[in-house]
Amino acid sequence: CREGNVGKVKVSKIVPGDIIQLETGDIVPADARLFEGENLFVKESSLTGESIPVMKQIDILPEHASILQQKNMLFKGTTVVAGSGSAIVTATGQYTQLGQIQQMGLQAHKERTPLEKKLNQLSKWLIWITLFFAILIIATGHLRGIDLVLMIETGVALAVAAIPEGLPIVATLALAQGMLRLSRKQVIIKELEAVQTLGATDIITTDKTGTLTEDNLEVHSLLLTNVSKSNSYFTRDAITNTIRKNPAFIKMMLGSILCNNVDPEMKNHQGDSIEIALMKFANDQGYDALATRDKFPEKFELPFHSARRMMATVNVHKNKFTVFAKGAFEPIINCCNNIYLDNKIVPLTNKEHWIKSVNDLASKGLRTIAFATKEVQKIPKKKDLLKQLTFLGVIGFIDPAREDVKPIIEIYKKAGIKVIMVTGDHPATARKIAEEIGLITAGSLDEQVLTGKDLENMLEDERLRAKLIDGAIFARVSPKQKLDLVRFYQKDKHIVGMIGDGINDVPALKKADIGIAMGVRGTEAAREVADVILKNDKFTAIELAIRQGRVVFQNIRQFVIYLLSCNLAEILTVGTAALMNLPSPLLPLQILFLNLVTDIFPALALGFGKGEKDIMEQPPRNPEAPILVKNDWYLTAIYGISISIAVLGIVIYADSVLGLSSATINNIAFYTLVIAQLLNVFNIPKQGESFFNNEVTNNLWIWGALTLSLIITIGAYFIEPIARVLSLNDLSFELVITIVVFAFSALVLAQLLKWIWFAKAKK
Repeated sequence: CREGNVGKVKVSKIVPGDIIQLETGDIVPADARLFEGENLFVKESSLTGESIPVMKQIDILPEHASILQQKNMLFKGTTVVAGSGSAIVTATGQYTQLGQIQQMGLQAHKERTPLEKKLNQLSKWLIWITLFFAILIIATGHLRGIDLVLMIETGVALAVAAIPEGLPIVATLALAQGMLRLSRKQVIIKELEAVQTLGATDIITTDKTGTLTEDNLEVHSLLLTNVSKSNSYFTRDAITNTIRKNPAFIKMMLGSILCNNVDPEMKNHQGDSIEIALMKFANDQGYDALATRDKFPEKFELPFHSARRMMATVNVHKNKFTVFAKGAFEPIINCCNNIYLDNKIVPLTNKEHWIKSVNDLASKGLRTIAFATKEVQKIPKKKDLLKQLTFLGVIGFIDPAREDVKPIIEIYKKAGIKVIMVTGDHPATARKIAEEIGLITAGSLDEQVLTGKDLENMLEDERLRAKLIDGAIFARVSPKQKLDLVRFYQKDKHIVGMIGDGINDVPALKKADIGIAMGVRGTEAAREVADVILKNDKFTAIELAIRQGRVVFQNIRQFVIYLLSCNLAEILTVGTAALMNLPSPLLPLQILFLNLVTDIFPALALGFGKGEKDIMEQPPRNPEAPILVKNDWYLTAIYGISISIAVLGIVIYADSVLGLSSATINNIAFYTLVIAQLLNVFNIPKQGESFFNNEVTNNLWIWGALTLSLIITIGAYFIEPIARVLSLNDLSFELVITIVVFAFSALVLAQLLKWIWFAKAKK
């Protein structure tokens, strides 16, 4: 409505000051102040995280009320699920709450992935180390009188060999393989590096509604009277045939169907979520909603009103009129004088006990609806409709936790990953779900639910910031507070994964190291900024993604250890031979052949490993730690030195004992190095695993790579042009046996030194 004229306009044409009229099913086109409403409920979960539709009212609120408290405001992008109303537009475009969230999303900058940082750091180290060794070898050879050109060629070849230029290829293939594996599990990775980032994640912040819960209200429990004049609590699963025969329960089921505006056939699932849950519950208890409404036709309805907080209907059956009322507990109980007890209607004398019981339900995070009834001879007047009612009981509702979440939470705990619930919902509701999924211990007073206000206070006070790390549940949190929480964890050197689906999650999703959005229920805005999309919306899929991310990082680490140890062996062999005035074990083209054949193929095969079986029982790697930590460098040195000792050993043996020519010594050193480097792949499994049954020996790609490398090496020996280029000559059978023995000795020595090292470290 604009200037007194009523009509439809495009959303883009709406301006502040326009009056909009909304009905069930409408999407709110702009932020607006409500001035007229009738039973108006709006679903705001995508904006605020509130799982239950919000009942709107026209009352004046304090000036600085938070978005979660603004019951008199309608927000762009939310959905009207029941009722109707009129409101005056207050903001459009980027000035709406939705627009402000989008602006925060634009301002939030994605951090560089941990893999990028670590690869850059490793590359810088390798460049300086390689330059040092190359210059040292060239200078040493020249001082010994060896041809300078030959030494420069050797130094350059070693420099080329020392730099693992296959690292980007292997990293890319390992990440791509991870993406393919995850895509088969309905997990879509938008960027390659996101796979590895998942593996480094040590904190996961997750929305509650729809992620940890079903995003679908259902009946959780009942409060009914029994023969002891007190009320008894029954969970949904504990409802027996005896309870179903209880007159109060029967009346409650009739009231759930008749005092309800939802389509009994529920073809479109539109309407109030509580009424939908009641209709489903009645159907589950064996009631035919359509037949019941035909049997008890409605003669009058008193609709729900925010001031009344209840609704009522008058239904007729066999010329008898029955009033059914349902609504908030307080107004319902105040209209009741009687109660069903032991199949009789008796005076209601224990209201205080009922009030305490209902408060207990609310403290557990349940939303409650009370029921009452009375039978009359004729349709009562409106003023008498809600008088002298008989109380029936209370039904508690909850958005139930997903059944598959609790086992995954346990896996995360073993893996050292902290899961943090961040929701816009009520603190009691958040605690209830957290207890059900095992995020916190049921009934524990030590594990508190922090609110968005608590979060702000802790971020401002340095003394309270430490408590944030221990927090597991944050309720009544705004989009900005979610963003601030992610920033806090990142500043504390954590790798943060953020799971969300709503518009309110966009800033935090973008800022997090890894943003994870729901593919089915998530908003387009959330999917746009996320790094990972779960096509089936399953929380369990995230565990698979984290597992694969850890496998990818482990494969890259193993590749680096294997390649660097092989390259170290080449450098040590050539450098030591030059210092000891031994025949040259490697020529420049032979070094390049090793680098292209025996190094690359096994390394590529390591990139396709499936990972260790207990990889999700290991703690997350320190996000500040490089790809290779101190222990990895020791292992790299052990493997490289072992190979170098074996090659130098056969050079000394051939020179001093057998008295072979320099050309023949060069050949046997070359072949020893080839086989020793191929066998080096069996050094890679971690200490403690069976040598014959581990992730490497079970990797078919490894065996294929070894076979291919041997075929190429043998082919180079028999193909004359290649043999001539590589300076390869014929070798006797006895020398071949000697080469194999020395090559295997490198593997045995490496295993022995590895065992000694870990035994010493263990002590």
